[in-house]
Amino acid sequence: MLAGGGLAGIAWETGVLTGIADEAPAAAQVLLASDVLVGTSAGSTVAAQLGSGLDLPALFDRQIAPTTAEINPGAGIEDITEIFLSAVTAPGSKTEKLQRIGAIALSADTVAESVRRTVIEHRLPSHEWPDRELRITAIDTATGELVAFDRTSGVSLVDAVAASCAVPGVWPPVTIGSRRFMDGGVGSTINMAVADDCDVAVALLPQGEASPSPWGAGAVEEVAARNALGVFADDEALAAFGANPLDPACRAPSAQAGRAQGRRVAARVADYLGV
Repeated sequence: MLAGGGLAGIAWETGVLTGIADEAPAAAQVLLASDVLVGTSAGSTVAAQLGSGLDLPALFDRQIAPTTAEINPGAGIEDITEIFLSAVTAPGSKTEKLQRIGAIALSADTVAESVRRTVIEHRLPSHEWPDRELRITAIDTATGELVAFDRTSGVSLVDAVAASCAVPGVWPPVTIGSRRFMDGGVGSTINMAVADDCDVAVALLPQGEASPSPWGAGAVEEVAARNALGVFADDEALAAFGANPLDPACRAPSAQAGRAQGRRVAARVADYLGV
């Protein structure tokens, strides 16, 4: 289970996995060979990259490379928080609140869909769905419905990841058929329910364990309810993310902090997995 968290999240999750591999190769191999990979927002990128055939060292090197095709949206956490607060504090069900966020996403002035899609194309080493169970979450802007795309959905991998990463108010919703989709992390950063058919789950969450959620206890409660192992970003990682996890400049420090944290948590992960 790979959660949302912007470019910092992509780099941190890649770093955590690399750090686990440094200290506990058998545990890392179990994670990489998981029966199911679930990616939400930033995590959708990492999940797709893991299915691309590139090994962890190569994926890590991509995160610390000095050049990137990523673009700075000119928006940050404050802008996203404002959108959430305006939608969530108004009366209504969670579905109605998600629909309000969807309406904001549709009306926002962002780069064109084609520009954003090109960024995602560069982000993914392979544009083909892997021959394994990969589930990528997104939310229908009109209905508020959570959708999990997979290789049987008739949706391209690039479009699925672009939809999952379409942060409302920052990036344009993604058109798939007659529907428009926004970030899969809007209703939950981790979407544990998408893996309800799995007996054992490890969740990487590029957020503090005490991070507030507009939906109550949020990810902490979701992880605990499944008896899953949740690896949340520690203080060193949160500091490395910087003020704006959407800024491409955060990638290298976030990856390095993730790798260091991965080494620290490797024994705990190995113990949970029994390897």
